[in-house]
Amino acid sequence: MDLSKLSPPAGQQKPQRRIGRGMGTGRQKTSGRGHKGSRAISGYSMMRGFEGGQMPLHRRLPKRGFTNIFKKSYAIVNIGVLNELEGDSFDAARLKELGVIKKLEDGLKILGAGELTRKIAVKTDHISASARQKIEALGGSVELLSAAPAEPAS
Repeated sequence: MDLSKLSPPAGQQKPQRRIGRGMGTGRQKTSGRGHKGSRAISGYSMMRGFEGGQMPLHRRLPKRGFTNIFKKSYAIVNIGVLNELEGDSFDAARLKELGVIKKLEDGLKILGAGELTRKIAVKTDHISASARQKIEALGGSVELLSAAPAEPAS
């Protein structure tokens, strides 16, 4: 089969109609656009969602919810994933190098899903209680990178 010899079936493609090319063509003068009005003018484009003056759907429906602009988004890694990786010391840079996390957003968070069978050391911004318990039960260590909360001013 030669791809250069493919063509659409007979009758599928119509020849393009040339409009505005004289009175004998049947598509002269206004070229099928009618008389006057915004649609008759070149460069016309209707606003997205315009419904002919009727209140558009996106304005008829009620607004719901909100987006919290202060929300923290963490790169999440489970204990089970760390157990399968080579090495015994893990931090955000090492996990990124290994391809476990793609983007370190507001920090790294370790969660306790999965089993841990060896001793590891972890440097992270946040860690769940179950993950910390599993690491320390096998003699591993956890170092939190986030700064301690500030003391209240006196």
